Amino acid sequence: MLSAEQNQRITRVGPGTPAGTLLRRYWQPAALVDELAGNRPIKPVRLLGEDLVVFRDSRGRYGLIGRSCPHRGTDLAYGRLDERGLRCAFHGWLFDVNGQCLGTPAEPDDSNLCGEIRHKAYPVVEHSGILFAYLGPQARPEFPQFDCFVAPASHTFAFKGLIECNWLQSLEVGIDPAHTSFLHRFFHDEDPSQGYGKVFRDTAEDSEMPLTRIMREFPRPRIEVEPTDFGFRIFTLRRISDRNMHVRVTNLVFPNGFVIPMSREMTITQWHVPVDDRQHYWYAIFTSFGAPVNKDEMRRQRLALYELPDYRPRKNKRNDYGFDPHEQEHETYTGMGVDINVHDQWACESMGEIADRTHEHLGRSDKAISAYRRLLRSAIDTVEQGGAAPMVFDAGAAARLSGPPAVDGIGPAEDWQGYWQSIEAGKRRSASWINGR
Repeated sequence: MLSAEQNQRITRVGPGTPAGTLLRRYWQPAALVDELAGNRPIKPVRLLGEDLVVFRDSRGRYGLIGRSCPHRGTDLAYGRLDERGLRCAFHGWLFDVNGQCLGTPAEPDDSNLCGEIRHKAYPVVEHSGILFAYLGPQARPEFPQFDCFVAPASHTFAFKGLIECNWLQSLEVGIDPAHTSFLHRFFHDEDPSQGYGKVFRDTAEDSEMPLTRIMREFPRPRIEVEPTDFGFRIFTLRRISDRNMHVRVTNLVFPNGFVIPMSREMTITQWHVPVDDRQHYWYAIFTSFGAPVNKDEMRRQRLALYELPDYRPRKNKRNDYGFDPHEQEHETYTGMGVDINVHDQWACESMGEIADRTHEHLGRSDKAISAYRRLLRSAIDTVEQGGAAPMVFDAGAAARLSGPPAVDGIGPAEDWQGYWQSIEAGKRRSASWINGR
């Protein structure tokens, strides 16, 4: 368990806080490209406790600037798009994507006020349907050559969802491999061919055994954690028989992301991004190594569960997450439907807006959680003491990072390491967009 002071240091994210200062050293998802569709590409966002506005100007450049106009504090989310940027609706002050004031039209012609105004602004780049922002004070880090960033648009799909609690609770659920045997337990298996776009609905690699059955029947995995250049790799091992082992390979991408297998052909790269201390968004890029992604179907599935414009889940704490005691008895472990995001949302939110870690008792199945907290606390301390944040990549280091591998299969128990590596290599050989690049 942690002390109250330690818990506060790793959870609070506003400007000047220890964790917030660290998270600002990395690119963070700020919005989906889809959110700027239509004839008025402007959207207010709250990110790491800061109120901002993201927009796209007529030249196609993205900007992320402070929401309050530096003139007299009016709301730039209601501003007018201009060829050169965003214009305040109050007095017409104009700001470009870099926050530079380009015009103060109510001022006299000889006024030099405009040249003296530089509004808060952060750089924005687009990758695979997500707009990433950098809120840090130093030179921008480079993006690693991860699959989700280099795959073509035809093979990626991005989405997000709101969770009403602190970001760290969800990140820790994402790197906790033991919970899947309980929280995501289904009492009946379905035809994997009907499970497109759904997690844990495929069969394991090299097996006809549904993943739902594996999670249900083998609930005590052995968990190994291996450091990597980007965080660490998690091996979840479930012995199926004397000869066979189920191997699940997932990855923690420091500081607030992870990569997991979704099916034989698809992986999920997911970030848990603070809105503020008490709510956050999950952002995900789904990457296919097989056929192009059916974006329409994946969007349809998720919009049935989330309400626009804020991507709020339709099942939530206000309607008890759709809890059905009959379903809990006969169909699912939670009684909250088949969408695992709802299960995760309940688990995270039920801990409270900011979990009190002074009362928890971690076990051996929480090995990845403990490893992550050590890494996070060390990074916070290093940055606070004036050192460089870990795993911030320059161009050379970023170019050397690929993958990360994400595997879900059943292979020989005595050579599970060689098995998962061979499966990953085969998946990459068969991917047209890898071989073609």
